[in-house]
Amino acid sequence: MKNKALLFIKGMAMGAADVVPGVSGGTVAFITGIYDELLGALSRIPDAAWLILRGQVKRAWQLAHVNFLLILFSGILLSVISLARVITWLLETQPIALWSFFFGLILVSCYVVARDIQCWLFSRWLAFAIGVAFAWWITVASPMAWGHDPLSLFAAGAIAICAMILPGISGSFILLLMGLYPTVLLAVKQLDLSVLLVFAAGCLFGLLAFARLLRAALQYFRDLALALLTGIMFGSLNKVWPWKNTLSWRTDSHGVEVPLLQENISPWQFADLLQTNAQLIPAVLLMLFGIVLVIGLERYAGK
Repeated sequence: MKNKALLFIKGMAMGAADVVPGVSGGTVAFITGIYDELLGALSRIPDAAWLILRGQVKRAWQLAHVNFLLILFSGILLSVISLARVITWLLETQPIALWSFFFGLILVSCYVVARDIQCWLFSRWLAFAIGVAFAWWITVASPMAWGHDPLSLFAAGAIAICAMILPGISGSFILLLMGLYPTVLLAVKQLDLSVLLVFAAGCLFGLLAFARLLRAALQYFRDLALALLTGIMFGSLNKVWPWKNTLSWRTDSHGVEVPLLQENISPWQFADLLQTNAQLIPAVLLMLFGIVLVIGLERYAGK
């Protein structure tokens, strides 16, 4: 029961991370020691479905590690539903504090993932550089205007879920780039099944298709894959930097203006430009808390 409760809490942490644009649930899975097991279970689902069609339900259940997936995804689902409003409120009222905490989480996660790389050869450094460049490009890309029809929602779910299980890339940020983040978040708040079911179907398709590919990459090219993932996480720090200057705005689904394009600035520039408190000391303390939390979780998971 203790292990199940801990797994459920890890799922809630993944769900909370996935709600925030810029933070990945895959990063949480990696630092809590369940990433490889999660990918393995997801990649075996198609084989398990084939066994079910042949009447071998018990064997299929064990092959796909369904108990593990049910507990984990229950935590993710509960967190997304219950914390969507809280995270939205924190993003609106305490953005510096929230982004500082996640900046510390992701920064130390880069170290945790990179430490698993056996040998830093040129190919590993190249993969790292590619990951940094890709994540940086994603974080500065201008939002697109995707449609709200079922096909667009299905495709968005398939793409976003791939990002959600990649450490460093946030699925919610991908939705933000597509212009669908407010739509999906509103559907979660209002439990709009017409949107959620189509989006969930896309997520399921993308999850089953991508998990096997990612698991194979980690199995046969582990050092290269980890170097690439480390680069993606490091490049994504550009998105979660706490002090930003808004260059342009957009109008959300409620008619409220929210930031569209932003640039990173120093805390001192932030204070001078916006004539407000940069909250430097609380921000640094929250960054350190995020770092200590990850190290503590990693050591606990190791035990």
